[in-house]
Amino acid sequence: MIPVDTCEPFFEYMRKMVELDSDLMELVASQLSEITFPPKHIIVPQDGACNKGLFVVSGTARSYYIDASGVTVTWSFHFNNNKSIGRNLWAFDYRAFLTDKPSSIAIEALSEVNVFVFTREAVNYLMEKSLTYEIFMRKLNANAYLGMYDRAFTLLTMSATERYHKLLNEESHLMQMFSNYYIASYIGIAPQSLSRIRTQH
Repeated sequence: MIPVDTCEPFFEYMRKMVELDSDLMELVASQLSEITFPPKHIIVPQDGACNKGLFVVSGTARSYYIDASGVTVTWSFHFNNNKSIGRNLWAFDYRAFLTDKPSSIAIEALSEVNVFVFTREAVNYLMEKSLTYEIFMRKLNANAYLGMYDRAFTLLTMSATERYHKLLNEESHLMQMFSNYYIASYIGIAPQSLSRIRTQH
């Protein structure tokens, strides 16, 4: 358990989907723990276990996978600020978390990263004890599906130039937060290709 006041970053996120009262906040705090990872730490290895949900409080991380040709593709960036969307705030492989199968992605801390930790048992307990938390989880699941669909659709159907313009239109802040190398791998191209697209547009 961590102090209720310490949980405020997560409660702020929950309030976007459900109304909270003091009893629910105390219940959630009773099931949370907190961990800090150092820079460059591999939080979850690809093909490793992913039985904990990690809500990012501070710092930056990325999730990535290595494709069949050996190319590293950044799947998502993880951080918590006013630009964050769901896939930024949560650093874990949700499919692996739900199914207890090996993770399809690796997660690496790019700076010191502080997270709140939810075990699978804690999530199930909270859903059993609180209808509001169950509603929150349903909304969270819907948002996670939409985020994963959009990300996969972008990588599978758009050209490199189209992916670059989508990034500019929807997530331009990432270009100020992360290196060109990571940005290039996020839109599925080589760094030199990113430089060429930038020059042309």
